[in-house]
Amino acid sequence: MTKMNLLLIGAGRMAEAILSGLVSSKDRAFQNITVTNQTDRAKLERLKKQYGVEIAKDWSLEVANHEVILLASPPNTQDQLLRQLSERVTNQFIITVAAGIDPTYMEERLPVGIPVAWIMPNTGAQVRASMSTYACGKYVEQRDRDVLLQVLSSIGESEELTEEKVHDLTAITGSAPAFLYAFAQALEEAALSYDVRPDQARKLVTIMLKGSVGMLEAGGDPADLMAQVASPGGSTAEGLALLNERDFASIVKSAIKVTNDHARGVN
Repeated sequence: MTKMNLLLIGAGRMAEAILSGLVSSKDRAFQNITVTNQTDRAKLERLKKQYGVEIAKDWSLEVANHEVILLASPPNTQDQLLRQLSERVTNQFIITVAAGIDPTYMEERLPVGIPVAWIMPNTGAQVRASMSTYACGKYVEQRDRDVLLQVLSSIGESEELTEEKVHDLTAITGSAPAFLYAFAQALEEAALSYDVRPDQARKLVTIMLKGSVGMLEAGGDPADLMAQVASPGGSTAEGLALLNERDFASIVKSAIKVTNDHARGVN
């Protein structure tokens, strides 16, 4: 595949996570990468030094020289950004990582025929362990898919869904890590109440979570794994009973729904 040039509009955490993955990938997907940010010149200079990329303050002057454009700015900036892009693009492939900005939304603001895709990574991208979902627009061709999959594989694993399903599952793959971290924080606080050091509490919780995920990755069913830990009438069963009494599952599902409802409100 002919190497293309990538223009990154935005230089936040997710933009840097993707940038890091692309640069460290054995098979470099892009010949040149340009990162733009209108407000933080110091950040751009650091990215240039750290990753060996080009930088620019005004993205609009860079569009013509790049075949792929990745929008990594906040969701509330995307409407104006897409409308401005519509005056400059010819046949570039445009990808967004903004929550709620699906292919239909993008196509409504861009010229007919422009290929677009929506990817929803999570912060695991920072350690090349994202579980990303994505949806493609109706003008995406195989060459665009090849580029998209190179971007996605550089930050972890991915699953293609309809845009409706990406909306539905954004809170599961994109936002739920925050819920997991909240759980981890509560466990650490509980550990600290028994007078262990903070570093010990962190190690205890982190390795426990890692091992538990490993059991799931090995094919374990959550219900079966819970049963392995919680013997009938035992101490763990008492803890699970309290979680069920407080309707733990319902709380999690409600948090997912609230997150998704808010994301959809961007449109």
